[in-house]
Amino acid sequence: MIRVISVVSNDIVTDNRVHKVATSLMAYGYHVSLLGRRLHNSSNLYDRPYTTKRFALWFNTGPLFYANLNLRVFFYLLRAQTDVILSNDLDTLPACWLAAKFCKKLLVFDSHELFPEVPELVHRPLTRSVWQVLERFLIQRVQYAFTVSPSIVEYYRQKYNARFVLVRNAGRFRYDYEFDGLEPKTSETVIIYQGALNYGRGLELAIESMRYIDHAQLWIVGDGDIAHELRHLAHRMGQSNRVKFIGKVPIEQLWKYTARASLGLSLEEDLGLNYRYALPNKVFDYLQARIPMVVSDLPEMARLVEDHKIGKVLKNRDAKELAGLIRSLIQGEEPAIQASDIELAARELCWEREEEKLIAQFKQVTALS
Repeated sequence: MIRVISVVSNDIVTDNRVHKVATSLMAYGYHVSLLGRRLHNSSNLYDRPYTTKRFALWFNTGPLFYANLNLRVFFYLLRAQTDVILSNDLDTLPACWLAAKFCKKLLVFDSHELFPEVPELVHRPLTRSVWQVLERFLIQRVQYAFTVSPSIVEYYRQKYNARFVLVRNAGRFRYDYEFDGLEPKTSETVIIYQGALNYGRGLELAIESMRYIDHAQLWIVGDGDIAHELRHLAHRMGQSNRVKFIGKVPIEQLWKYTARASLGLSLEEDLGLNYRYALPNKVFDYLQARIPMVVSDLPEMARLVEDHKIGKVLKNRDAKELAGLIRSLIQGEEPAIQASDIELAARELCWEREEEKLIAQFKQVTALS
């Protein structure tokens, strides 16, 4: 049995992509272990089919965090029994690449995002330049890699002449019977956002739009750096009773919230190439819940929504315009969005199809072992 250690910089609890990749590899006969970190508020990991190892770090932010993370990962991998090291995102790649080189192990890289292009680094040129140097050095030394959107595939091809396989963040296909037994929808329409509560996610705009929508609630599922500011904003706008902060939800429970909603939001701002080229998990989760969505006018999300007729694209970042799009969808005033189109897209854009490319990539890698 071929052993794979998958390395992440988070606490594993809500990392949907890493979970899907791990369970798919397990289903095809690989032995998978996940290596991450434990935070002071990390939930326990229940009913995971793979093994997990999480360690606490001395630092949780800044350069010392990344140094601490990579040192711990490197020395762990030196002693680990594995055939393949799977590095998730650039922040784990230095340790994974070095350990693979020292131990003569196979290395696979999964780029969930364009790390030097995240909004947190756009206005920090020195820190960003360090990550760009690391990216330039490491990407050209990775033979097997995959990523989440066509635009990111093309970015790596043009910039580094690197070949990345496209494996989108599609959700597992949800059959009709899986909707049975779920809690009934609330008396008010539920609009949902799920994901990190960070700068540039359009959450402020979503909260403001609730002033112009009647008989609806906004559920914000997740946690992050600006959670406190968002709660304060909802209070200041008089929307505290209509904006519900669910908090961080484990992967196993997230579906129960998504399926109770009537519409999903993905409103990232154009703050660097990482958001511009994004195809987030939540877009595919909304699709598998068979609910329409409103997304930002960014190329990947807009193309997906418009090509498959599964929602609307917000052309102007204005709260009243967003509210108008939401009302038209939840009140059935938008004839272009048909349940049959959403169903067709859910069958086409599902993890089972993306999984085929993932497994083909790993078969190619492990043929060398």
